[in-house]
Amino acid sequence: MTTEDIRTDAEDVRTDSEVLRTDSVRALLPTATPARTRAAVRELLRPQRGLAFAGFGLMVVATAVGLLTQPLLGHIVDVVTERRSPDALTLPVVALAGVALVQGVTTALGMSLVSRLGETALARLRELFVERALSLPLDRIEKAGSGDLNSRVTRDVSRVADAVRGALPELARSALSIVLTLGALALLDWRFLLAALIAVPVQAHTARWYVRNAVPLYAKERIATGTQQQQLLDTIGGARTVRAYRLQKGHTRQVTERSRAAVELTMSGVRLMLRFYSRLHIAEYLGLSAVLVTGFLLVRDGSASVGTATAAALYFHSLFGPVNTALVLLDDAQSATAGLARLVGVVDEPAPVVAGHADDRTTAAGPPSVTLTGVSHAYVAGRPVLHDVHLEIRPKERVALVGTTGAGKTTLAKLVAGLHRPQAGRIDVGGQEPDEAGQLVGLVTQEVHVFAGPLVDDLRLARPDAHIEELREALETVGALGWAEALPEGLDTVVGDGGHRLTADRAQQLALARLLLADPPVVVLDEATAEAGSSGARQLDEAAEQALRGRTALVVAHRLSQAASADRVVVLSEGRVVENGTHDELLAARGQYATLWQAWSDSRSADTP
Repeated sequence: MTTEDIRTDAEDVRTDSEVLRTDSVRALLPTATPARTRAAVRELLRPQRGLAFAGFGLMVVATAVGLLTQPLLGHIVDVVTERRSPDALTLPVVALAGVALVQGVTTALGMSLVSRLGETALARLRELFVERALSLPLDRIEKAGSGDLNSRVTRDVSRVADAVRGALPELARSALSIVLTLGALALLDWRFLLAALIAVPVQAHTARWYVRNAVPLYAKERIATGTQQQQLLDTIGGARTVRAYRLQKGHTRQVTERSRAAVELTMSGVRLMLRFYSRLHIAEYLGLSAVLVTGFLLVRDGSASVGTATAAALYFHSLFGPVNTALVLLDDAQSATAGLARLVGVVDEPAPVVAGHADDRTTAAGPPSVTLTGVSHAYVAGRPVLHDVHLEIRPKERVALVGTTGAGKTTLAKLVAGLHRPQAGRIDVGGQEPDEAGQLVGLVTQEVHVFAGPLVDDLRLARPDAHIEELREALETVGALGWAEALPEGLDTVVGDGGHRLTADRAQQLALARLLLADPPVVVLDEATAEAGSSGARQLDEAAEQALRGRTALVVAHRLSQAASADRVVVLSEGRVVENGTHDELLAARGQYATLWQAWSDSRSADTP
């Protein structure tokens, strides 16, 4: 095992330890208020007003036509009880068939339009959510924990989607059925309407009771689920550290406790639903009994026929479905509303201000300088990683960052790249702060993602309008054109998940080619060539050399050969700059860099046959 292997393993353990920070420092992403959530829904639906009017208009027609069924059945009852001729049944039976046909067609059209309305609004919400989630500052996501964002992307989006596809159309149809059926009862006889309204106080009380208890319960369930996912991610992500320090029991207990909390909240929701249904059944019994008694009294007094009383009873009985559906859908609605509020909370997060543009990457003077003045930073309060760092990188200068594990190299690289803002001090890139510099700064890290799809599309992520010759030129510059053209379908070969798998060094070459296409004047390489084995190290170093040519560059050196070829070397120790100079100057000074160089050289000699 070489010195670099030991250093890399120690770095991994340190990273895992950072992952295992407790939830006490988590700052969850915001959740929108009910008023803001309703406003967001109106904003999503406003561009689709025509579709909304058409869909709900057809639903009104379908519901109104369907309400003719009960009077027609009541007329048939009167024909039978009055012993009329069988021919008198022909017209109402044909009318029933016509009602069924018209109602079926208009319902299908109305439901399809309402569903289209919901899907369109949902698609826009997803676009806004993904756009804002991808633009959130990295430190904001780290403070919240990836579990919080993950639960919103998965569970919350799924709940809202299910509600839009199922609950929204059914709720619209149920609400229309309830209102129009009550109006039809009034047309039969206002006393039937009064009898039916006996059930309303019980149903209204049940609905208020349910909403009052369900909203906070579902909100707690969402938070508990996000916490559970975060604990699982922390435990799995830090598995090596957990095993190394024999923390399995403690982490298993934490996972169990968070899982039990989530299950208990889910079971509380089930118990709430059971009590909800039992109260609804009481309301149905009271209302139907009142309508039947009213019908009996009116028929006995001669104020209504048996058919009219039958129609009234059928009207109330037909309310069972819509009322129960509407109230039961409160469960889905409250669950979806809780998820929607969490999605809107992310959408409303302030977007970072980006002042840079592709056209102003360079100036007449060429690539800009990078200046760090009194920069300090800490991920956790009281545990600073960087202390009062002063550093200037001149235009087109390549500076290598060197130091032992935990010295703060990666943190400094992230600050210069604009992924974090320093807690103290200032970083200046061409007159702007890094996170406001737009496309001035490009970053390539050790962990490179190959996006699923054709290789040519993966490259065009950096410059969508790039011509095929520009793509080939970028690949040629980093030494990747040969293997890229040798793929089964050349540059059109599908790579990434489900496609052709690229080795670690080829993935890094692809990332460097994207960097060339993006063409930023300032580049930060955070151990970008560390994944290469000994056979690919020289090739990747040459690719990085080409990618950095003519740019201002900060390189976190994985191999000290990268430092030796840099214009200047900066040595970090415990978050402070302790040495600054050229490779030869630092060797002559016989300080920390000289010690690191000697250890690295000895390890290379020992590994060479």
